Amino acid sequence: MSILTEAQAKAILDKVIAFSTADETSAQIGGGIQGNIRFARNDISTSGIVDDIELGVQVAFGKRVGTATINQFDDASLERVVRRAEDLARLAPENPEFMPAVGKQTYQATDTFSEATAALTAEARAKIAEASIAPCRDRGLIAAGFLEDGNTFFAHANSNGNFGYQRTTVADYTCTVRTEDGRGSGWVASNVKDVAAFDPAADIQIAMRKAAASAEAQALEPGKYTVILEPAAASGLISFMMNFFDARSADEGRSFLSKQGGGNKIGEQIMDPRVNIYTDPRNPVVPTMPWDGDGLPRDRVKIIDGGKVANLQYSRYWAAKQGKPETAGWGNTIMEGGTKSTAELIAGTERGILVTRTWYIRMVDPQTVLLTGLTRDGTFYIENGQLKYPVKNFRFNESPVIMLNNIEELGRSVRVEDGSIMVPPMKIRDFTFTSLSDAV
Repeated sequence: MSILTEAQAKAILDKVIAFSTADETSAQIGGGIQGNIRFARNDISTSGIVDDIELGVQVAFGKRVGTATINQFDDASLERVVRRAEDLARLAPENPEFMPAVGKQTYQATDTFSEATAALTAEARAKIAEASIAPCRDRGLIAAGFLEDGNTFFAHANSNGNFGYQRTTVADYTCTVRTEDGRGSGWVASNVKDVAAFDPAADIQIAMRKAAASAEAQALEPGKYTVILEPAAASGLISFMMNFFDARSADEGRSFLSKQGGGNKIGEQIMDPRVNIYTDPRNPVVPTMPWDGDGLPRDRVKIIDGGKVANLQYSRYWAAKQGKPETAGWGNTIMEGGTKSTAELIAGTERGILVTRTWYIRMVDPQTVLLTGLTRDGTFYIENGQLKYPVKNFRFNESPVIMLNNIEELGRSVRVEDGSIMVPPMKIRDFTFTSLSDAV
């Protein structure tokens, strides 16, 4: 019963709504099968399957809301979870920002499911792990990684007649390769809807080359450098910035999109004109659910258009308060780029630094989105279009907003490891490194 059909899911949700005596009721049910395999020190260490379904119920009496969850689906259990949610709602204080459930919606299908990924077996996972381990073992390198795949479903319904059902699949892989002395490190990640598009034997070669090449890292003085950020390095900064594209925080003066004197910066030029960022649930590379957490249908929306702020997210409450149209929460982020690969950007760089990956990113100043973090798993000095030598990792202090005003060139956009973002490799001038890090 780990994957319910649309008819099975709807039957359960209809029963839940029928049991309720509240003013309104919303319910959602989801789950599925998640497989995984972990390897370290060139050997498989764990493998497993997680199989689960959970039902969540939310009811409201006026502005008093209660929620409860359960993973049993007989009639007695369904009625019990509804009564529990109702009891909690009667005890709860009124929520001044309560919004009633959405009415009946129309959703456009998105292609989030792959039969090949859904059919992935324990034997297939073991072969993926072996494709990562064997080349490293042959070269005297050490591999450690994790593969997790999911075959899931999700359905929601409410007492206003709204209903939606969707199936999704994903395979998420990461692998770190180290030299035996621990001085060199390389890393690779892949996140795909369809496992047929994943080639671990090719991916591991990237991590192996970087591990072997980074073992004799030299120290460079911190400062401002031209950098080439690989997509995995750029995505950490871009995705952090996207958290601020919320109309309420901007209108209330709490973000870099707040306008002096009140309001927000919709329509203002804040980045290089080459920056175009949008969301599109039906994008074939990073498809996402057709609706957001409130059940509002998602559609393609421009976020940054030619470097100007095109749209912000208006929650249902804030939209009503401000007299604006409510907007669905964005499910993915797509940044347009050019046509060049990372290698071609390197070939066109006289001097600079290649950054494979950024991590441990933390906020310094929300008003400017100033972030701090570290490079890792392969940082190299570029000279005359070639990777000249490995350099020690840096701590950086940089704002992605400033970074996107300092663009030299953008490469070809690709899907990166969290599966909900596409970004290009970026050649950026005056990127700020503040200190060295001894970690590899």
